[in-house]
Amino acid sequence: MDKKITVQDILGMKGKRKITMLTAYDFPLASLIDKAGIDMILVGDSVANVVLGLDSTTKVGMTEMIHHAKAVTRAVKHALVVGDMPYESYQLNPKESVKNAKRFIEEASCDAVKLEWFQQCLEVTQEIVKAKIPAMGHIGLTPQTADKIGGFKVQGKDAEAAQKLIEQAIALEKLGCFSLVLECVPDKIAQIITKKLKIPTIGIGAGLYCDGQVLVTHDLLGLFERFKPKFVKQYVNLSALIQKAIEEYKKEVIEEKFPSREHTFTIKEEELRKLE
Repeated sequence: MDKKITVQDILGMKGKRKITMLTAYDFPLASLIDKAGIDMILVGDSVANVVLGLDSTTKVGMTEMIHHAKAVTRAVKHALVVGDMPYESYQLNPKESVKNAKRFIEEASCDAVKLEWFQQCLEVTQEIVKAKIPAMGHIGLTPQTADKIGGFKVQGKDAEAAQKLIEQAIALEKLGCFSLVLECVPDKIAQIITKKLKIPTIGIGAGLYCDGQVLVTHDLLGLFERFKPKFVKQYVNLSALIQKAIEEYKKEVIEEKFPSREHTFTIKEEELRKLE
């Protein structure tokens, strides 16, 4: 962990070892993830749900995403940081996509950007790659446009739908994406896509055959309790631990057990007497 991971490093990991990726939206968590040696950190638009209390990822824009991306990149010394392009930045206005992608790189010091598949995805991706901005694709379940693909459910469950995913993946690789997120895709379809591509696939709800895995860190840590997708493994329930600590603090304050002498500053008696 003595050097910064590059796009070339990620490309070189395919077929050699699994790639690890997690989300981060602030300095403390990004620092911990980076120290743990995670390969890539995604400043995800999932910040909308797990940090800002919004009900849709479409409700965050460039202002929020750049703000959180700056906090993350200040902490990271090792991982490749990917900025998640918010809905308004390339889907509502494709003409502004390159300018917005550049903000992630130049203003927030990210190393790459991620774009979810949508109707004009290929032309937008082409422009971003042409501008020499490393791009990560995202197919399958695309939360920003979930209403257009039948809601939050597994994609590619029949042969026709699966073929479309395979074609999307190949097209994005041809345009120059350095990696591809596969979300909520049957494991065998993810396996087919992974074998067909020379670039790494990163799965979330896409089984074991992908070249790497990504999870929302707040899900992994048990910090987001509103809902838990099938593909999430909760490694610890921090919500319960934090709740217990806060309740203990409240109790000690009320009972005058906190602050104790060890948490208190004092003044010499002779100085105090001068005030009498």
